[in-house]
Amino acid sequence: MSDLHSSERAPTRAFVLHPDIPSREGPRHLPKFALAEAESLARALPGLEVIGGQIVRLPKPHPGHLFGTGKMAELKAQLEADEIELVLVDGPVTPVQQRNLEKEWGVKLLDRTGLILEIFADRARTREGVLQVELAALSYQRTRLVRAWTHLERQRGGLGFVGGPGETQIEADRRAIDDQMVRLRRQLARVVKTRELHRAARRKIPFPIVALVGYTNAGKSTLFNTVTGADVLAKDMLFATLDPTMRGLTLPSGRKVIMSDTVGFISDLPHELVAAFRATLEEVLEADLILHVRDIAHPETEEQAADVNDILATLGVDEDVASLEVWNKIDALDPDQRAALQMQASRDPDIQAVSALTGTGLADLLGAIDARLAEEKLFETLDLGFDQGRKHAWLHEQNVVRAERQTKTGWRCDVEWSAAQRNRFRAL
Repeated sequence: MSDLHSSERAPTRAFVLHPDIPSREGPRHLPKFALAEAESLARALPGLEVIGGQIVRLPKPHPGHLFGTGKMAELKAQLEADEIELVLVDGPVTPVQQRNLEKEWGVKLLDRTGLILEIFADRARTREGVLQVELAALSYQRTRLVRAWTHLERQRGGLGFVGGPGETQIEADRRAIDDQMVRLRRQLARVVKTRELHRAARRKIPFPIVALVGYTNAGKSTLFNTVTGADVLAKDMLFATLDPTMRGLTLPSGRKVIMSDTVGFISDLPHELVAAFRATLEEVLEADLILHVRDIAHPETEEQAADVNDILATLGVDEDVASLEVWNKIDALDPDQRAALQMQASRDPDIQAVSALTGTGLADLLGAIDARLAEEKLFETLDLGFDQGRKHAWLHEQNVVRAERQTKTGWRCDVEWSAAQRNRFRAL
């Protein structure tokens, strides 16, 4: 795909298709909003000119072509008339369907997962981000080797050292990908270890971590920049932020915290990326307070919030971790809507209505963060055996031990900690 969004050639003419396939549970997102999001995803990739998009209603997907014969011919005529070079299908496409559609239409084709991987590959900047994208892309590519046409059907000879007699090219290619994935995982493990050392250093200066999460383009980076004075890229674009950024912040009480801006979530996030970006989202797993930033002006804000909560649950974020909902972009509402929403938020201490762009409500938000962190300290006494040295050392790394005495079997520790720290301790 790299040639499709090269700056050295004219923009690639792209067309977006959203297959509207009935499901037993019903769609979480209405087709028109799903198509609009898919078109925004396409525009987020440099070098693409999105000519248009279409919702295609399908009673059920065709196993070989996704679309029926008549619809396939109708779309082919439209693609040829618009001189389309790339078709983006907003949904899963099997390798066989992809091969057949590319052959039938004479275009390149990407499904939703492939498109999101391309965007991530274009945006990743840190060493860890680049490695994670490469790993996710290889995992995706491994399932689609059938696309590599006829050379994969040939058998290759061998002397028994690398691929014995009769090993097919597809097996050799899959093994090469597996070897590369092993190398990437080793490199990633080293990078993650370095990040863990940085986290361990931060724990010795026990500042609480406040993590921003939310649907992509909800305004997290704008909020992050406004309250911390940082200059993280903030654009009206999906996935403007990929690599996690952290800054210190002093709250009204004088309490110092570390705020973390994270990658935006999205519906149907490719499972390859959920696994590969787990390390990037470790700041969320270690957070003392999570700020769920919502684009409250979006017509599907409730559905987006449900997607974010699903992904947090998939990542293993404990429900006990303190959280606040930040209803962002109230400046995009008309005055009556804004007043009603601010009234609703004022009745719930877990909700703050703000505009990161204009600064409305940010002072109240910082006060709410301050109050929530002050509330969340828990006092407990723990009995640890001598065989639990790792847990004992972790407590001291976190600087949560207020008193300690040695017993016949181990240590008795009086600790003062947050719910997030308690959950991390239990997971050791």
